[in-house]
Amino acid sequence: MKNDKYVPHPMDTGDVQLPQEIASLAELMARNVHEVWAASRMSQGWTYGSQRNDELKTHPCLVPYDELPEEEKDYDRNTALSTLKLITRLGFKIIRS
Repeated sequence: MKNDKYVPHPMDTGDVQLPQEIASLAELMARNVHEVWAASRMSQGWTYGSQRNDELKTHPCLVPYDELPEEEKDYDRNTALSTLKLITRLGFKIIRS
């Protein structure tokens, strides 16, 4: 049963400023987000196809990150940046060792 009354309330991170060294981590995270997504799809039997087809389990984004259209990369980058900002908002610090 779907909940038509569900309204998402993500934590507000709009005012979080990431240090440059952390912001640059977002691109590495975006690549990994794509790799995790692609590995999951492939393990479910999905393959590359020029058009998304849920019946045939084909998807045009089952390609290496560098071959993705820029708007798809931006989706992964936004996921990474949102995660980094949330970590910061929650009071955690990311330190490179």
